[in-house]
Amino acid sequence: MANDPHRAYSAPSLRYIVHLSAPGLDVIGAGEPALPGISLGHNGAIAFGLTIFCIDQEDLYVYELNPADATQYRYKEGWESFRVVRESIPVKGTAAQTVDLVFTRHGPVIHLDAAKRRAYAVRSGWLEPGMSPYFGSTEYMRAKDFNAFRKALVNWGAPTLNQVYADAKGNIGWIPSGLAPKRPNWDGLLPVPGDGRYEWGGFWRGNEMPSIYNPPNGWIATANAYNIPTDYPAKERKLGFEWANPSRHQRVHEVLGALPKVSLDDTERLQNDVLSIPARRLLALLAPLSSEDEKTKRALAFLRGWDARLHSDSPQAALEETWELRHLRKGFREAVLKPEAAAALAATDMNVMLAGLEKPETRFGENAAAKRDQLLLATLKAAWEEMEELQGAEPAVWQ
Repeated sequence: MANDPHRAYSAPSLRYIVHLSAPGLDVIGAGEPALPGISLGHNGAIAFGLTIFCIDQEDLYVYELNPADATQYRYKEGWESFRVVRESIPVKGTAAQTVDLVFTRHGPVIHLDAAKRRAYAVRSGWLEPGMSPYFGSTEYMRAKDFNAFRKALVNWGAPTLNQVYADAKGNIGWIPSGLAPKRPNWDGLLPVPGDGRYEWGGFWRGNEMPSIYNPPNGWIATANAYNIPTDYPAKERKLGFEWANPSRHQRVHEVLGALPKVSLDDTERLQNDVLSIPARRLLALLAPLSSEDEKTKRALAFLRGWDARLHSDSPQAALEETWELRHLRKGFREAVLKPEAAAALAATDMNVMLAGLEKPETRFGENAAAKRDQLLLATLKAAWEEMEELQGAEPAVWQ
């Protein structure tokens, strides 16, 4: 098993490596400093690891306020009072401050719009009883087989995770875990009225989630991407709709899927693989293009034939990353959105951008391909000029 939680460095660290040894217990790995147990590691019989699995555990509710009493909101056929919790917050150097925390039956109120007589509250799986993030690991860290591992995850609440499994007998498995709300009449993608028409209908339990055990191809990959098996009713159960960029997941499939048998050396190479699938897709878009502009022409020639690997001393990687991160993303927003929308967005989703560039008719309107090509060339030239300013006029030494 190879497990990479890829968390930011912090002090104290979010992961703390420990070895717990006691009668009936011998487990080593990483856990959270504030919590008991080990959430990724092994106990000699099984190994376990995790990455985020994107269950949608939150909903935004909108409430109509009572015109005669702003401390009440509409629920079903009547008016219901907000619940108010008064807190005293100590402040250094001055008197304590008193604040009122306002709640509806669904969760904390995050905004009140007195002019429109509306209130907004969030309902979240995190606030349900028994969430205790990561605490479920105290059960599976003592498991000795896949059945015990699965049983330990039935009531896992948060965070929502891909749980991967391997044992000393050569078995492997995957189970996503986390409190998954049942939404009988909506999908959770947009705010809904909080008047009782949109209520959670319980939760999908751990034994109702998809799972994989000893798949025919002999390996399992997660990488935060959409990885739900095709035979699972994901659309009907509406577990979630927003997933990480699939490039890492795709690269694991490319590498392992091409090998008849995987060795330790193969897995070590994969752990250090720096091929960028987004860069490879961008190179394919540039391949048929040409330009009479001297700098643009040089940039096109410079990237032609590059293997799309982001080595730290690669001059092509330096140009491509500067282009994609600092010029192309901004240019794409400005090309396909209204000015006010483009200005309001601080980032561009890589997969959305690549899809729009590869199928320009979906984003660029009339003469879509020509507009797309002009955007690619203009932003590439700008990136070339920035690299000249940053690292000099000789591109062979860029890195």
